[in-house]
Amino acid sequence: MTADIRRIIHVDMDAFYASVEQRDDPTLRGKPVAVGGQPGSRGVVAASSYEARAFGVRSAMPMARALRLCPNLVIVRPDFQRYRAASQRILEIFRSCTPLVEPLSLDEAYLDVTVNRWGEPLATSVAKRLKQRILEETRLTASAGVAPNKFLAKIASGWQKPDGLTVISPGRVEAFLQQLPVDALWGVGPVTAGKLRKIGIERLVEVRAADPDLLRRAVGSLADVLQRLALGDDPRPVVPNRPAKSSSSENTYNEDLLALDAIRAEIDRMARGCAAWLARKGLLARTVTIKVRYAGFTTVTRSHTAAMPTRDANAIAARALSLLDRTEAGRRPVRLLGAGVHGLAEGDADIGAPGVLGFDG
Repeated sequence: MTADIRRIIHVDMDAFYASVEQRDDPTLRGKPVAVGGQPGSRGVVAASSYEARAFGVRSAMPMARALRLCPNLVIVRPDFQRYRAASQRILEIFRSCTPLVEPLSLDEAYLDVTVNRWGEPLATSVAKRLKQRILEETRLTASAGVAPNKFLAKIASGWQKPDGLTVISPGRVEAFLQQLPVDALWGVGPVTAGKLRKIGIERLVEVRAADPDLLRRAVGSLADVLQRLALGDDPRPVVPNRPAKSSSSENTYNEDLLALDAIRAEIDRMARGCAAWLARKGLLARTVTIKVRYAGFTTVTRSHTAAMPTRDANAIAARALSLLDRTEAGRRPVRLLGAGVHGLAEGDADIGAPGVLGFDG
């Protein structure tokens, strides 16, 4: 590689929550495991082991449906303290290699290893060493993708899961892109893929030659980004330690969510995750937001700003659920949900308004 070509690694832990549970409880190993709430309490699957996935059990699925698909499913309540502890150890391994680490969540991160503390000239060697150290020090497996940019590295990390390693060298980029379907592009879920197929685009590389006006009518402002990514061009740097202006979580679901109970459970989980992030950072937030994208790709956002900042999980979750009531969720199929906190302030104690009713997580 020449000096101006970056060496990017995307590491994605394999079935992270479920794998931590199977690691810590030997009786769960080899069994279909779902981490989440009980079906009788409108529980939703937060994560599933690969044994459960073989039966079609997926995250965000109502637990009652998961049990119908897999009657022998073992349900485990989530323990985020243990998941965060494992994630922190993995981040320490990453940062022993390079300061350029950009965590995306508890179980995945980008690393720029173009220059690294281990003195390894080959990113493939770095990725192998990272995977081995993660296994030795946490007894968990990770999949890694190595590529010249973030877009390609993320695709590569999911190519051979679990415990996979896929390398896309600069000389292999074009051959790799040629074999991908259009929904491999960042931002293209089932609905957008359907719109692209309606105008005759089935493969990623066909986006390149698409008429710009036709493409823009189909996918709006996403058109320019997709044409650039279809060329394998992604200039985004790996950005560590971004100053916190907000925190949010969102998820695009493989199958549209129809049941309001499942939608509410997802928003509640995401909002509480934001509250936990505030607590870890020693921050408070004034504004709570939610995002809902319907099956027709219409996206709405709702927000509420309070006079006093808070990090109380019950208060934040209650506000997020109240915002959800101002949408058509439960009446229209939902393909994406998100929740976030904004208007951050430093604080050692929660000074949020008391007395806001919360919901059980």
